Amino acid sequence: MAFSAENRKGTMSGILFVAIFAAAATYIAGLGPIHALGLSPLVIGIVMGIFYANTLHNQTPKEWQTGITFSGKKILRFAIVVYGFRITFQQIADVGLDGFLVSLTMLTTTLILGSWVGTKLFGMDRDTSILTASGAAVCGAAAVLATEPVLKAEEHKTAVAVSMVVLFGTISMFLYPVMYETIIKGAVGFLHMDPRTFGIYVGGTIHEVAQVVAVPASVPGSPKEMADAAVIVKMTRVIMIAPMLIVMGLFLAWDAKKAGGNRDEKMKLVIPWFAVYFIMVAGLNSLIQNYTATAPEATALLINHIISIINQIDTFLLTMAMTALGMGTIFAKFKGLGLAPVYTALTMFVWLVVGGFVVTKTIVEFL
Repeated sequence: MAFSAENRKGTMSGILFVAIFAAAATYIAGLGPIHALGLSPLVIGIVMGIFYANTLHNQTPKEWQTGITFSGKKILRFAIVVYGFRITFQQIADVGLDGFLVSLTMLTTTLILGSWVGTKLFGMDRDTSILTASGAAVCGAAAVLATEPVLKAEEHKTAVAVSMVVLFGTISMFLYPVMYETIIKGAVGFLHMDPRTFGIYVGGTIHEVAQVVAVPASVPGSPKEMADAAVIVKMTRVIMIAPMLIVMGLFLAWDAKKAGGNRDEKMKLVIPWFAVYFIMVAGLNSLIQNYTATAPEATALLINHIISIINQIDTFLLTMAMTALGMGTIFAKFKGLGLAPVYTALTMFVWLVVGGFVVTKTIVEFL
């Protein structure tokens, strides 16, 4: 346990270590030239984290690792829950059926494609293929860890899958803002996306939740509707992990029975509760916003000021999570894994970027 008696000091030191990096990233993001580029503290945080991971990682106490891991997992989930204060149910309704269909289509196709490509084309074992595919299809490392109990996979297979998710998810986080600024924003015809559609595209195709949050924040002058659409669609994908795992468990049981095996053990279902809490907080914020619309001006200003402070704290927590994620991106981990996981993850990455663009444009324009 991270906060057990023997680990408490190291965990707190690790969290403080990440917080110092996040504070530095926040300061740097506010500097004139950096601010003019529109680089968010989230992006700067992960760059600083990656630099640390591949230079000074071995110079810090190992006991701090529990705090770094805590920042990249627990603080991330808490920050996403609090992100609900930026969302209302009306905005969720505005994303509408097209956002849901993009999420469902990309999750299903990516999971099937990755599992098939990994096993049939590149000769990987079934578990590693499905783990890698689930990470790309749903919500990155969290989806890999949630899928592991269903497959009863070995730890090293999970590590391979998480490594691929971190690698290509990080590439996505830097690629998408560049694509939007250089191609999508100024294009005409099929290549053009308005901010809302681009947000749906981001939320429907990028791996990690925090990376989805970072992309709109990295687009200079991006409207709020872009970030809202991205996060809402992404959370739709996250929520879908529960039915996905149920279907996967039933399929694996059927496949084992068909093959003459015996898989009667009860399936362990991991529900991403932070996604449920996010919706609850968004509901609370909806009630608050409805109240402030008719409340006295002074009361409304006070409430909005408090929510603004909450959102600033939340941005800092998200920066901590991204920094911790960067601290886990050690390039040496990718050596010796073989090329099959890379080829599989790369295939899904191309599908998410290119196929996801076509799917998003088609669904949004059709509806």
